[in-house]
Amino acid sequence: MKISLGTSASIGCLITATALASFGDASHAQTQSASYPSRPLRIVVGFPPGSSTDSVARAVGEYLRVKFGQPVVVDNRSGANGVIGVTEAARATPDGYTLLATNSSSITVNPQIYRKLSYLPDRDFTPLTMAISAPFILTVNPAHDRTAGVNSVADLVKLARSKPGQLTYGSGGPGNLAHLGFAMINNRAGITSVHVPYKSGNGALLAVLGREIDMMLTTPSAVPHVTAGRLKALAVTTLKRWHELPNTPTMVESGYPDFDVPFWLGLLVPSKTPPAIVRTLYDTIATMRDDAAATKPLRAMGTLELLDPTTFAARIRAETATWGEIIKREKIQLD
Repeated sequence: MKISLGTSASIGCLITATALASFGDASHAQTQSASYPSRPLRIVVGFPPGSSTDSVARAVGEYLRVKFGQPVVVDNRSGANGVIGVTEAARATPDGYTLLATNSSSITVNPQIYRKLSYLPDRDFTPLTMAISAPFILTVNPAHDRTAGVNSVADLVKLARSKPGQLTYGSGGPGNLAHLGFAMINNRAGITSVHVPYKSGNGALLAVLGREIDMMLTTPSAVPHVTAGRLKALAVTTLKRWHELPNTPTMVESGYPDFDVPFWLGLLVPSKTPPAIVRTLYDTIATMRDDAAATKPLRAMGTLELLDPTTFAARIRAETATWGEIIKREKIQLD
């Protein structure tokens, strides 16, 4: 290929112009990071007000408001197991002014069960921090005629085997971890029960309390109902007992080896958010550990984690692989 001197000069000018543009972009990013934040922040939540994810967003948002001296708006975009909210956040400008508060289902499960999904976590997001982790709690309503005599996982399995395909369980939507966790129980116990999806976990909880459905895997936010006797806790889904329910056995103790289904609630930012801004956000949120009042609502929902971005990203990768195996085994896929 022949290149004239004039062409070479043009290429040189182009390279110089590109380098200057890159330098300008880097300089702009540095200036942006140094002045951050200079305007209100938004935390997108893919679940309705009052949900556990919403509560995390509001607790973190209030803390950031105080620390940054800027308003923080919680923007609820609920529906489709968090898909609507996650999609909204994925489309946002990666400048640190939009955060996503979400649960493990929307990041580690949705991409593996929905055939058509408008976001990919690895491509569209940078993990910021895992706020909390917690077990699910297998619960029934003791006032329900069908489950009044159920006092253990063994009792529930015996009842389900006597009524194949008749017992119902609820969750916050198809593909929600509470849905997949119950699919695992069906598989391990050799029973058949019917999934009834709701728009949120709170909706499913109200259905159990109202005796519309028979059982569900709920979150620690339902502990007050257990304490008051409105729900009966049969087991927790983590390898260790939950500190607020010390007399409730684990699924492992109930006869199901290696049954471990925790969930987490955390925050991410759109990919390509400047690393310096990611660091500023995480370093600020991490100081919540030293503020008992700020973390009280988080500790009420689970174990306080506040993992750093690198550790959180590794956790996401590991859980994605684990749920991938479970999803294949259970043959779960949604449109």
